[in-house]
Amino acid sequence: MELIIQFGVIAFLLLLGLVFGRAAEQRHFRELKQKELILREVLVFSEKHPPADQEFRSANLVVGSVVIAEDYFKRIAASLKSLVGGRLTAYESLMDRGRREAIIRMKQAAREAGASMIFNVRIETARLSESDSNRQALFAAEFIAYGTALVPATRP
Repeated sequence: MELIIQFGVIAFLLLLGLVFGRAAEQRHFRELKQKELILREVLVFSEKHPPADQEFRSANLVVGSVVIAEDYFKRIAASLKSLVGGRLTAYESLMDRGRREAIIRMKQAAREAGASMIFNVRIETARLSESDSNRQALFAAEFIAYGTALVPATRP
């Protein structure tokens, strides 16, 4: 009987963590969408060179970075999925959130500098993990978006 109670408590805590983790992720997606709408006038391009017909007062390096960690439930879902192969959708949302947040932070830095567009944008990721012999590895990913913010010579 004691084993059933312990299993029930563990299952309840796992379910509680799953519910709150999903709610936090959905809240983050809503916040990202709002910030993207606010910053939509700052244009982002992967091309190296800006249009030749426009003049710019200055060009500045802008950077946005964020570290996003996995939650315990993503780790379990990814571990189970890796047994049979296929897309790891649990990590796809983590990667999407990280890229979007890094771009938003880069665009905020460009806006603060008075820039209207960012050229030569690059996004890099790095895996951060920590483990020792007594614990499982913690997975986190750092996302860095950077580019050249161009401040127009004249304001519209």
